[in-house]
Amino acid sequence: MPAELTYEATLRELATDRGVLRYHEAGEGPPLLMLHGSGPGVTGWRNFRGNLARFAEHFRCLVLEFPGFGVSDPTDEHPMMAAGGATGRFLDGLGLDQVDVVGNSMGGIIGAQFAIRRPERVRRLVTVGGLGANVFSPGASEGIRLLMEFTDDPSRERLVRWLRAMVHDQRLVTEELVEERWQQATDPDTLASARRMYGSKAMAARAKAMAQSAEPPYWAMLHKLQARTLITWGRDDRVSPVDMALVPMRTIPDAQVTIFPNCGHWVMIEQKDAWESAVLAFLTRKDESK
Repeated sequence: MPAELTYEATLRELATDRGVLRYHEAGEGPPLLMLHGSGPGVTGWRNFRGNLARFAEHFRCLVLEFPGFGVSDPTDEHPMMAAGGATGRFLDGLGLDQVDVVGNSMGGIIGAQFAIRRPERVRRLVTVGGLGANVFSPGASEGIRLLMEFTDDPSRERLVRWLRAMVHDQRLVTEELVEERWQQATDPDTLASARRMYGSKAMAARAKAMAQSAEPPYWAMLHKLQARTLITWGRDDRVSPVDMALVPMRTIPDAQVTIFPNCGHWVMIEQKDAWESAVLAFLTRKDESK
């Protein structure tokens, strides 16, 4: 990574009425908002640091750190709710009327929901796994079950088991990765926030609330998404199995799907070059129909 794209050199802060939002900025050009996923020790920087150099050649890359994950100031909201609100505040604070969005897993869901609510603000959307609903696979995947086990009772062994479920190539689970994830995930505030999302009690309460709710799930509203969308997925994803892509593929009006072989949940890391090429081709393609 070039020296100018280090963690310290790219880190920025934006003061908002709900606390400070921290983010990483690199490159010049059209704005590209990059939204991270969830899970123990996750940050936007860790999700996308390997991709910044290439994308910064074409875009002003903005890697937002969602509240509740130990980098931006926390709020008293559920992390998913906080992420949605933070996205709007972030774009407003930077004076950005329209952006392209790349969202990993939870970040893809947040990006899709934002694009549905504010269609004029999202030109194109790229998602990485996680978007949709289980069609053939069990409702709680192997990766989600391991995530719940770690969140309920954190240990290094449980963290390693979860990390190994995230990738196809087990060599990616290094001691360095385990250590940086462990430090972030066991921070008391970050862990408390994670338990609001993935603790077994929280997951059971969420399932009960959804069963009783008259509101449709987010994936049932994807037909309202107007942004041209690229759905990317790892064929061997054990966290959000690839059959989840069927619902968004069929219901998003202008969607295409690219599936990467020998790849788990972190497509942008595990199939870095192929993923970057596919996403850049999609984002930079001239569009005369819209």
